[in-house]
Amino acid sequence: MWLSLLALTLILMAASGTVCEVKDVCVGSPGIPSIPGSHGLPGRDGRDGAKGDPGPPGPMGPPGDMPGSPGNDGLPGIPGECGKKGEPGERLPAHLDEELQATLQDFRHQILQTRGALSLQGFILAVGEKVFATNGQSVTFDATQEACTRAGGSIAVPRSPEENEAIASFVKKHNTYAYVGLTEGPSPGDFRYSDGTPVDYTNWYPGQPAGRGKETCMEMYTDGQWNDKSCLHYRLTICEF
Repeated sequence: MWLSLLALTLILMAASGTVCEVKDVCVGSPGIPSIPGSHGLPGRDGRDGAKGDPGPPGPMGPPGDMPGSPGNDGLPGIPGECGKKGEPGERLPAHLDEELQATLQDFRHQILQTRGALSLQGFILAVGEKVFATNGQSVTFDATQEACTRAGGSIAVPRSPEENEAIASFVKKHNTYAYVGLTEGPSPGDFRYSDGTPVDYTNWYPGQPAGRGKETCMEMYTDGQWNDKSCLHYRLTICEF
């Protein structure tokens, strides 16, 4: 094939009158590309490398919207054994139990206080261990004592600032003066309680007592202060129980 191409070239050159020096140069035509070869077999996997260090923990996610369901109830425990019953204590007769008798006596006293105060059918006020009450009626000193004794009590007498304030509240409520259980003794100005004991608390109005033996009873003003007075005036009945 190469010779045919060379001969054809020489003929063309002779026909054209062209003279050229033939050199020993051959130009070949490109060959037909061959069919590509098949892929080789895959190589073996390489050995696994060393495991890397763990990365830092990620940020905590937001809490869930719904709470988890409650767990199941546990099994009930086994009940313990009952203890042995103790021996009964010695029981004293009621009349020999001093504590019980004192409690009963206190109850009786409270019942009598309440019954006496309620019998007056008026205003009642408790201060400490005393109960003060009034029927709202105004009578003389002797009539007040009689009414209080009939109710199971005695005419009210203040022996402390608290009791004085309690009695004064009755006087203020009814807006009238009241006799209290103080009377003047043989000596002018020597006032004593109804039982004859000396007075250890006073709340005299300034300048009082001033009766000099002529005013042997004591009344309370609406402000709680005291004044010696004749026993024949009408004053509010206030009793204590």
